[in-house]
Amino acid sequence: MQKFCLTLDLIDDPKSIEEYQNWHKPGVGWPGVRQNDLDAGITNIEIYRTGNRMFMILETDDNFSFEKKKQLDAHCAKVQEWEELMWKYQQAIPWAKPGEKWVLMEKIFQFEGE
Repeated sequence: MQKFCLTLDLIDDPKSIEEYQNWHKPGVGWPGVRQNDLDAGITNIEIYRTGNRMFMILETDDNFSFEKKKQLDAHCAKVQEWEELMWKYQQAIPWAKPGEKWVLMEKIFQFEGE
């Protein structure tokens, strides 16, 4: 299993944030998008929010790669439609590369128990 953490900002507007959250309620997501994630090797996704900052945890199988995910996304009309819809709620963080939405975070600490 692999784990990746990513971040993204939402447009800082309470009504827009509420709409975005409504799209992510149980049973509202699009089955084609979910299947594409599974096909890419994603086994679990969690998204957290504080203010307009988002934090996503991806858990994947050992064969997952962002390149494979990008290729699958590019060939899935439902994913393209979903991403276009979500982009109206989202905005890139200041240090994102052009066209980059979710930005991979660097792990800087892990608890070292005895």
